[in-house]
Amino acid sequence: MTSSEHRRYVIVGSGAIGGTVGGLLARSGADVVLVARGAHAQALADRGLTLRTPDGTFEIGVTAAADPAEVRLTSRDVLVFATKTQHLEDALHAWVDRPVHHGDTVVGTAGSTLPVLTALNGVVAEEMALRFFARVFGVCVWMPAAHVVPGEVIVRSWPVAGQFHISRWPADLADAEDDRLLSDIAATWTPAGLLVARPPDVAPWKYRKLLANLANAVVALTGSGRGDPVVIAAAQREGEAVLRHAGIEFVPAEVEREARRHGPRDRDVADAGDVVANSTWQSLARNSGSVETDYLNGEIVRIAHRHGMTAPVNAGLARLARAAARDGHPPGRYSGGELAEALGLVGEALGADVMVEGR
Repeated sequence: MTSSEHRRYVIVGSGAIGGTVGGLLARSGADVVLVARGAHAQALADRGLTLRTPDGTFEIGVTAAADPAEVRLTSRDVLVFATKTQHLEDALHAWVDRPVHHGDTVVGTAGSTLPVLTALNGVVAEEMALRFFARVFGVCVWMPAAHVVPGEVIVRSWPVAGQFHISRWPADLADAEDDRLLSDIAATWTPAGLLVARPPDVAPWKYRKLLANLANAVVALTGSGRGDPVVIAAAQREGEAVLRHAGIEFVPAEVEREARRHGPRDRDVADAGDVVANSTWQSLARNSGSVETDYLNGEIVRIAHRHGMTAPVNAGLARLARAAARDGHPPGRYSGGELAEALGLVGEALGADVMVEGR
């Protein structure tokens, strides 16, 4: 494989992130398959993807699939997993043993043969993928996108829709073949409006993003696009303290801010004022029955427990988010004050550098 034009991107999970990535790649002329479920998969197959942006709405013809059996994998494919974290293991199981063809010959399975990109929130997807796939690339995603209606994705930045930091996972396995792959990805994705950065190691970027995503539960539980700043500050201070105690490196806030200057910029999308570009908010809005906060706030709790600590604010947010999903509550179950009280934060002072991640 020597040219990016020969690669095909199979997007597994074509919601907010996967749908935007797949739609922009298709719009640019790249070879791409969008894999989705249920009514969304049917809408993509019947009508294509409707991409709503600050500069207008685009109807994009796409190749869609609802099942791995519908996709004949070849050695030129790149699998891009963009599910919610709680759905990832099922997706990995569904794809790992699919045969990979070179011409008429089966040359191996997806797990042994194909590169995998994990474009998910949190920091656990890469290790999950390594149980099944030999060649994994971690992705830190910045993209203010939303998916609530089948067949439709809203992205609040245009023409730069998102920014992606990508490296081999773990980074010390990177080789010349990986360099060629990432060069090809950058050459295809960046002109399409998906900016690709290539840090030596994506892990510190993903841990910084994890801290921002601790706000997701707050945004969903309060129903506000900005969440409650007191609760967010408390969750993020606690998260930083846990990571520092555990000796886990994360990119400094000022380095992230500088990098994001060149990335997506939120703008209004017509008739999308009530839709929040936040994955947990969208899960509650769709009454999906589950949320990924156990892998966001819950990851801070896991690390804390692993090191003999507690993380009561993040544990409380994870518990309340689980309850909201389980009981079918839409976004906005609590006011900011009620949420602070439920977490024992009444009287807390607002800290500096509150981060609210659009995805």
